[in-house]
Amino acid sequence: MAWDEWEQLKAQAAAGQSAHMQLNHVEGGGGTYGPYVVPSKTGDLKVGHDDLVKIGSAAHHLYDQLWDKARVAIPSSDSAAGDLSKQGFAVGAGLQHVSDRWEEQLKTLMDACAQISNHMQTTKAVHANDENYIQRQMSSIDVLDAGFDERVGAPGDKNHYGQEDEGKPKKKE
Repeated sequence: MAWDEWEQLKAQAAAGQSAHMQLNHVEGGGGTYGPYVVPSKTGDLKVGHDDLVKIGSAAHHLYDQLWDKARVAIPSSDSAAGDLSKQGFAVGAGLQHVSDRWEEQLKTLMDACAQISNHMQTTKAVHANDENYIQRQMSSIDVLDAGFDERVGAPGDKNHYGQEDEGKPKKKE
């Protein structure tokens, strides 16, 4: 793109003549991706772990409840299905099929609960590590900045600290 074309496009954008062209600007409203807040207006990076803990705890509690209460019918259903099949009733095979499907579905649900619980614990740990890393990086920048604030002389002038002045002998102490 030639410089003249760029200048023309900038002028059109400034005049509002260009269709959907914006330079260095983000709309703050509900666009295609919904409403959002411009990051400069939200403050510091913060990760709240309370919600993650609540979701993980609820998933773990549901897992425990499923283990304790939803599995109780399986042994008795299997036993009844076996007895009915031995006595020649076709309903025994049907009951066994229902019992097997119940166990499969229960295991799937319990696996999902365990994955949610584990994922929330992992997410919590990852965010905590990220926070610690960011804090360490930011504090090292502060230390580095402090070193640059100890100037001797005016900014831009050559720093003569610890050196002899030209033509003058070093003072005896």
